Amino acid sequence: MDAFLLADLVTELSPEVRFQRLVTSLRAHFRCGAVALLRLEQDHLLPMAVDGLAQDTLGRRFAIGEHPRFVAILNHRGVLHFRHDDALPDPYDGLLTERAGEAMPVHDCMGVGLHVEGSPWGVLTLDALEIGAFGSQAREDLAHFAPLIEAAVRTTRLEAEIRALRSARGALPAGSIAALDDDIVGQSDAIGHLLHEIDVVADSELPILLLGETGVGKELFARRLHRLSRRRERPLVHVNCAALPETLAESELFGHARGAFSGAVSERPGRFDAANHGTLFLDEVGELPLSVQAKLLRTLQNGEIQRLGADRPRQVDVRVIAATNRSLRDLVRDGAFRADLYHRLSVYPVPIPPLRERGNDVLLLAGRFLEINRTRLGVRSLRLAPEAEAALRRYQWPGNVRELEHVISRAAIKAVSRGADRNAIVTLPAGLLDLDGVAPLGAPDPVRPLAANARAAAAGVTLKTATEAGQREAIRAALDRHAGNWTRAARQLGVDASNLHKLARRLGLKQARSA
Repeated sequence: MDAFLLADLVTELSPEVRFQRLVTSLRAHFRCGAVALLRLEQDHLLPMAVDGLAQDTLGRRFAIGEHPRFVAILNHRGVLHFRHDDALPDPYDGLLTERAGEAMPVHDCMGVGLHVEGSPWGVLTLDALEIGAFGSQAREDLAHFAPLIEAAVRTTRLEAEIRALRSARGALPAGSIAALDDDIVGQSDAIGHLLHEIDVVADSELPILLLGETGVGKELFARRLHRLSRRRERPLVHVNCAALPETLAESELFGHARGAFSGAVSERPGRFDAANHGTLFLDEVGELPLSVQAKLLRTLQNGEIQRLGADRPRQVDVRVIAATNRSLRDLVRDGAFRADLYHRLSVYPVPIPPLRERGNDVLLLAGRFLEINRTRLGVRSLRLAPEAEAALRRYQWPGNVRELEHVISRAAIKAVSRGADRNAIVTLPAGLLDLDGVAPLGAPDPVRPLAANARAAAAGVTLKTATEAGQREAIRAALDRHAGNWTRAARQLGVDASNLHKLARRLGLKQARSA
């Protein structure tokens, strides 16, 4: 174990890979049910890597004040052991994969606080399902490993700082520091590439145009752009252009002089004044009236604003980040948006991927919203049933992250209102999610294979070839849904597992793992 930890210290790894290798190795060494590494962020603990816990655990933020075991670990120097009969509640009740959804009154736990450069960094926790699993030797082993674990954390921090410096020169590998941002939840390639792009362009001073569907979190990414820019110490001012009445839009953005219109009894600065030397975030910029677009273009070109009713222009130094869920190109074509303003705003367009393209990020985000609602509703533990997790993965999420948040909140409230015991582990079944258009668990999704067959037939491919292509796609989709488990994939597809293996061999599919 020592050799493994030391080898990883001298190998350049991403934070996700290093931390995951660490917890997986510790779980194997201690032969326990679960291991978790959590980073301290103000009054919360954020999971960095887990093994043996539900996948949505990575998206949760544990409020320290609500979990006395975390408080005890942070306040204790060295390894702290919790006996099976300890009265302090376990923050992972219902989250261990071996006992999903069950309370665990009989199990051993231990944890250790981690310090980097003399300051608390976080905690490492271990859970076992057997009484006495963590005896004196196990506790001595963890105390021995603790300095090496802290060294791994310190190495990861140093590497992140080096990558951040490289990022300014455009040399940062995609997704390498994505997991270190506690506001943005996700580990998919799509979100990793997006964060890399944002990290590179943040300090460029270029105007940025964020493109994405409703609910993808454009404001969140605008805040990251500002936080990583040289203007981070200056204000970030948010303007929802869709909420500005046409008659007041000019005054809101640029301000007005006294007497400029009826009711203007005093001079009033606008949002550009408020954002001077900082960043102005123009959300839904496609909704701006044409009359205001001309003045906005002048500001972007010359750094000048002119308050409504004023005689002289004023100089401002503002970086503009714009966002839209509409096609500005189409608006330009229809005459609803100025072409010159479009080209000025879209110097660097940044597309934000919809939730349906982010894979298992949906479960991490669900974990974040589950923990928020657990705290809000005063529930001991709140989790998803396996069929609910599958339904979340299959749903297309037209409303994206915002819709997911509402779905989880609504389901949690329904569960409590229907009599769920707040002092027990509350499991949300798929039925409470009210997701339209989701096939029941175990039912194959016929849409993608049929669509592939139809496209192939239209291209002149034989029916046999098209059918085999559809079978390959259906098998791949089932394996992806069940993390490579052939038995579960066969059950979903309605075939015998041995026949599925034979069919896969005949179709030339590589069996990544067997059940």
